[in-house]
Amino acid sequence: MQMFGIKLLAIALSAGVIAYMMTPFAIWLAGKVGAVDMPNQRKVHTHAMPRIGGIAIFAGVMLPGLFEAGYVLKGQYLPFWGILAGGAIIFTVGLLDDLTELSAWKKLAGQSLGACVAIACGLRVHFITGISSDHLYVLGVLSIPVTFLWLVGVTNAVNLIDGLDGLAAGVSGIAALSLGLVAYTQGQPALLVLMVVIGGAILGFLPYNFHPAKTFMGDCGSNFLGFLMGATAILGMAKMTAVVSLLVPVLILGVPILDTLFAILRRMHNGVGIFSPDKNHLHHRLLKMGFSHAHTVLIIYGISAVFGASAVIMRWVSRPQAAMILLVLLVLVGAGVWKTGVITAGPATVEQLETRREKNKEEEKLRSAHKSA
Repeated sequence: MQMFGIKLLAIALSAGVIAYMMTPFAIWLAGKVGAVDMPNQRKVHTHAMPRIGGIAIFAGVMLPGLFEAGYVLKGQYLPFWGILAGGAIIFTVGLLDDLTELSAWKKLAGQSLGACVAIACGLRVHFITGISSDHLYVLGVLSIPVTFLWLVGVTNAVNLIDGLDGLAAGVSGIAALSLGLVAYTQGQPALLVLMVVIGGAILGFLPYNFHPAKTFMGDCGSNFLGFLMGATAILGMAKMTAVVSLLVPVLILGVPILDTLFAILRRMHNGVGIFSPDKNHLHHRLLKMGFSHAHTVLIIYGISAVFGASAVIMRWVSRPQAAMILLVLLVLVGAGVWKTGVITAGPATVEQLETRREKNKEEEKLRSAHKSA
């Protein structure tokens, strides 16, 4: 056990060092190829930022990950290979988007291909359970579409929260830690190793990404991390046969999942399309409440940690206790929604913000003209 712990530490260090050393290269490359994120009405940053830092995360995950899959696992665990292969596809599509701004349909096609590769390698959600019973509902042929929707959904959910320095990376790192603890308690060494690799790569990247950031991870990084977290959450469900089989991965990824759900509800509330971009995500609302950039990120880290800790604890408690934990979390989420206005906030879209701004300018001109007269 001691030797395994030393090995995990070595893996984490190797992933972190690779990511840390690759980030300056990613920053340099972004300047050479023009992969720079310019400020606009949707963005919080005020100056141009390199946006392909995800290259460093990808290298930090893939190099140790491939070594572990090929040398340690002897290539015998096919879902592990499926996650790495699907992740490589997702990263490539995200990188192309960072460089050329792909259409939404092309991005979705690339994400779909990555998900299908992982599914073809045996990554599946085979069953779910109910909160009131240990009875397993075997999905059968539905396992493929359910797995597909989960992978694509979580990929985009993590991408949506990538709106502040260090936010998506930190939330993903906390999720990796939580999933790693679950893997350890379930005796899943392959999953534990993968979570250590992901966590190490994130830690190596964060010094360049936390506020004030020197680089953004870009879609190549956020989509890659989103896919990894969705895929590894499925692996974490493999040995769960109690009520927590469904709740654990949902709780661990609670922040990106809830933020996406709130965005859909908010846009429906405001009568606009659910894919309309806006500036009312959780991090935007906290900034508008007066919290600083760094404090907003740390608050969301804290929320993620509470969800992750709850998920780990639920692995050990009885069904009534699990239900009580879930009830407390729901109450806290409800209070947070009411306090921040994350569902009812408006105007909902960037276009509406621009319309309101132009209207205010016109009214100001009329007032000035009236005063002059």
